[in-house]
Amino acid sequence: MRLTHSLTIAAVTVASLSTTAVAGGLAPATNPPDVVIVEPEQTRSSWGIILPIAAVALLIALAGS
Repeated sequence: MRLTHSLTIAAVTVASLSTTAVAGGLAPATNPPDVVIVEPEQTRSSWGIILPIAAVALLIALAGS
């Protein structure tokens, strides 16, 4: 009875240790793909020119009145 009990404990211990050793799997490690970030081209706004011209025209109109 004592020998059976010892063999059972040894078998359970070996079985539990062997399953954790293979937990990572046997598949080869793969590198993640490279991430390429493509930024869209900046769109130019016409307000950069229209707004100062409108401000100058408004000042000229105010000075003329």
